[in-house]
Amino acid sequence: MRRLFNDPYDIVEEMLEGYEKAHKDTVHLLENDKRVVVYNEAPKKDKVGIVIGGGSGHEPLFLGYVGENFADAAVIGNINTSPSPEPCYNAVKAVDSGKGCLYMYGNYAGDVMNFDMGAEMAQDDGIRVETVLVTDDCVSSKDIENRRGVAGDLFVFKTASAAAAMGKDLDEVKYIAQKTNANCRSMGVAMSSSTLPVTGNTIFEMEEGDMEIGMGIHGEPGIKREKLRPADEVMTEIMDNILPDLPYENGDEVYVLVNGLGGTPLMDLHVCYRKVHDILEEKGIKVYKSLVGTYASSMDMCGMSVTLLKLDDELKEAMDYPCDTPYFTIK
Repeated sequence: MRRLFNDPYDIVEEMLEGYEKAHKDTVHLLENDKRVVVYNEAPKKDKVGIVIGGGSGHEPLFLGYVGENFADAAVIGNINTSPSPEPCYNAVKAVDSGKGCLYMYGNYAGDVMNFDMGAEMAQDDGIRVETVLVTDDCVSSKDIENRRGVAGDLFVFKTASAAAAMGKDLDEVKYIAQKTNANCRSMGVAMSSSTLPVTGNTIFEMEEGDMEIGMGIHGEPGIKREKLRPADEVMTEIMDNILPDLPYENGDEVYVLVNGLGGTPLMDLHVCYRKVHDILEEKGIKVYKSLVGTYASSMDMCGMSVTLLKLDDELKEAMDYPCDTPYFTIK
């Protein structure tokens, strides 16, 4: 195992403590719940509270996107594990300003159960909480509502947070999040497993030189495993799955995210982006803006994903709205 930490059972707490110290001008941990990362200026008066979260191990998702005009709080679970209901509830209590709160997170059973319980606890206090699940992984299910959330989280979180910062009410903020999710599709490839600190072992076995197309960020099965092929061939297969799923068509305009899963060099990600861009150009699909880097990782997994967001004027405005967080800033 090639990792640097102390006691593996303390790794999440020590990460959060280090994160708070590194970014103390922007965020803090709740005094009564150290699993909740809160923006220093939350709650803002007459603003919908934005709460995101999920298991740790996907940094900078989720804690990296708490800040000005982005998420007001992030709830952090153990590695690849949902946060428990109480931190979900405590996050709402910390950021609600009277206009209600929106939960956003990837579509995983544990997260759904525990965030729903947190929402019920908040509603017992008279705080309205709505939820939008991110379901962008286009090969994880034929039914969109049953799909996993992967790197498309970033786009859904960003647009909803912008709507909240603009002063929109909870129904309007939820609508923007749902619209973004409906226009967002992702697919990835993995060349290795991530390593669990507690066991020192990988989550799953993969032979050197193999890849799995369509694998999820927790190691969920993809659509096939085979020998690693050149980047252009892999990107072509990924785009052949993403483009017809919405579908994305000639004349569309998209925001592109080429996301690293933690162990893939930035060099390789730009090689992948090159082919993604060329495929879109050949299809008559305009790239509005692009992001290349690690935005939703799986610890040290070697792999990457492609996410496309189909845009209109409303979504462009939300994506371009200024924000400032430790790991995502738009001026």
